[in-house]
Amino acid sequence: MMKIMPVDQFRPEDFKTPPIQAGNDIEQKVDAIISDVRARGDAALIDYARKFDKAELACVTVTDAEIEEAFAACDDAFLTILRNAKANIEAFHKRQARTSFVISEEAGKVMGQRVIPLKRVGLYAPGGTAAYPSSVLMNAVPPMIAGVKEIIMATPPGKDGKVNPSILCAAKIAGVHRIVKAGGAQAIAALAYGTESVPNVDKIVGPGNVFVATAKRRVYGVVDIDMIAGPSEILVLADGNSDPAFVAADLLSQAEHDRLASAILVTDSEELAGKVQSEVERQLALLPRQEIARASIDNNGKIIVAHEMAQGIEIANLIAPEHLEICVDDPFQYLGQIESAGSVFLGRSCPEALGDYWGGTNHILPTSGTARFSSPLSVDDFVKKSQFLYYSRESLLEAKDSIVAFAKREGLDGHANSVAIRFGERV
Repeated sequence: MMKIMPVDQFRPEDFKTPPIQAGNDIEQKVDAIISDVRARGDAALIDYARKFDKAELACVTVTDAEIEEAFAACDDAFLTILRNAKANIEAFHKRQARTSFVISEEAGKVMGQRVIPLKRVGLYAPGGTAAYPSSVLMNAVPPMIAGVKEIIMATPPGKDGKVNPSILCAAKIAGVHRIVKAGGAQAIAALAYGTESVPNVDKIVGPGNVFVATAKRRVYGVVDIDMIAGPSEILVLADGNSDPAFVAADLLSQAEHDRLASAILVTDSEELAGKVQSEVERQLALLPRQEIARASIDNNGKIIVAHEMAQGIEIANLIAPEHLEICVDDPFQYLGQIESAGSVFLGRSCPEALGDYWGGTNHILPTSGTARFSSPLSVDDFVKKSQFLYYSRESLLEAKDSIVAFAKREGLDGHANSVAIRFGERV
């Protein structure tokens, strides 16, 4: 049952869900897998598919025939939903695209910044019961808009050696260029270092279990990664006019993800707190994933009764949740006061699931309080920036004495001399 607590008992540190952490045994296993994939390439991937997925693979990449088979297996209504969801995500993320700039306002001086897409990006898509085509769209659309030349997705095969049809269809619709039948740490190793069939990438994004998360940590520096995500989080900020059934349903939408997920209600109404507590119990009994949601609610479900909504905003900023719902009649009055949240859902008709599937905003979000300093996955994650500078001889002469003085103040005479020598001087 969700615990109701008065605001004077609130401590922010009690509400931070830790990111996935691995013990030494898992780290050693991951290191061994990475080394093996680096040494044996495709052969290692085929062996791990046999060992972990119970699948016999003739090759590690998905064929065009398999993609056609996946489209035939998915009903037209769902394919239409995928295409429309992709269009919504694309429309939002196109607004994030940056452009290069050049400054040439003074004679003899040119400077600027180039925005350059990454050459190749790897996406990881979990399989089995955690196969989410929505996450494929969320991970693939931003690099496509950024102009990444090649998007490669790795996902584990089933026992029949095939990939979940919904995942394949989502990948094709989103613009993924190549799909690899590999899961776990071996998939991350293949993406980071390359094999005969898998070219090495510049960045790896996408969620996964503790082996995936640990492998991403290990290869960071060889490639970039998006984040090491923790369990799902939702904080619902609701006033006394909120419908307790709606609030309970929204809390459970995240609790069903993971036993470690956290669902938090902050309200200024003791009456709503009690009604939501009861409604969560009623709805929980009806959920197919009741066992998972029950563990989440019992261990991490909390209701905080604040004195007023302004205090609720302060609490939300201290927790910095992955998802924040503001369930009031005029949510925009509070939006400007939100300093730390992955994604904000405004009003009484905006459940978090809207952002998961349809609205267009990205659902790959910072967790574990990292919304204090990090952001949702975006087009910016798939570009790099390079700056450039040009000075004519005359412009350099104007700046010479200042540069020389600055360099000498730092004790770097070689720096100073590289400027002075161009004018026949020596420092």
